[in-house]
Amino acid sequence: MDERTALQMLAADLSGAGDDAAVVGDTVITTDMLHETTDFPDGTTRYTAGWRAVGASLSDVAAMGATATAAVAVYAAPEFDESDLLAFVNGARDVCEAVGAEYVGGDLDGHQEFTVATTAIGDTDDPVRRTGASPGDAVCVTGTLGRSAAALRFFESGDVERANDLFRFTPRVAAGEALRDHATAMMDSSDGLARSLHQLAEASDCGFDVAFDEVPVDPSVDDVARDEADRRECALHFGEDFELVFTLPEAELETIRPAIDVDVTQVGTVTESGSGVVADGEPLSDRGFTHGGE
Repeated sequence: MDERTALQMLAADLSGAGDDAAVVGDTVITTDMLHETTDFPDGTTRYTAGWRAVGASLSDVAAMGATATAAVAVYAAPEFDESDLLAFVNGARDVCEAVGAEYVGGDLDGHQEFTVATTAIGDTDDPVRRTGASPGDAVCVTGTLGRSAAALRFFESGDVERANDLFRFTPRVAAGEALRDHATAMMDSSDGLARSLHQLAEASDCGFDVAFDEVPVDPSVDDVARDEADRRECALHFGEDFELVFTLPEAELETIRPAIDVDVTQVGTVTESGSGVVADGEPLSDRGFTHGGE
């Protein structure tokens, strides 16, 4: 059973499950776990690990349209090296400061593999769910896609400085706040754009019609992609980019652009239930980042 199947099973018994974060009153809360073997390629600095791990949870807060307030982390490793530990905390603190939140501590544990568990909280009295997309809405993304796919190639080739730089994404908290009163459905793109669209389609009981030529592919992808098919794979299916994928009435798109601190690109349109997720006239495969997958 992979992560997605397990989550679907658990959601049947957990009424609050199904969005990027849980909602408790006016608080949103989310937690994540990352491992060295699956999430931190050789060459990932502890500073980048701290930034990326905490950033992943802050991205979930952003996807709810919430104001991020605080984060904590569990740092587990075979031994505690002073410079590694301080670098991790500095990365965690800096990503929090980048979005106006505070890193407030956590826990330490011994473990055979470097492993991080993070939790972030935020505030909103009107969270954006995955369930409100309607036919005719525009479907949009923030920023660019494919950064993490390119970073992995740079790690593999030994260009660890560039790889670490690409791995340190900015959680789109400010954009999420700006979209809170406009977006009809929203989530982050940690599982990849294609899978995110399928998840939104399932939650909102709708379809999507998108055009690959409209997808904002990060320039770094062009430095590593083997061909156009590989470029498409990096942008649509690799995931781990932590941008926002959202829908809103098309008439509101130009209104919200000036209020958002990052580029927003319309990649397609919401279609009727049963029409599926289509890219360039063909069914878009439901593939993306999955823990426990083959």
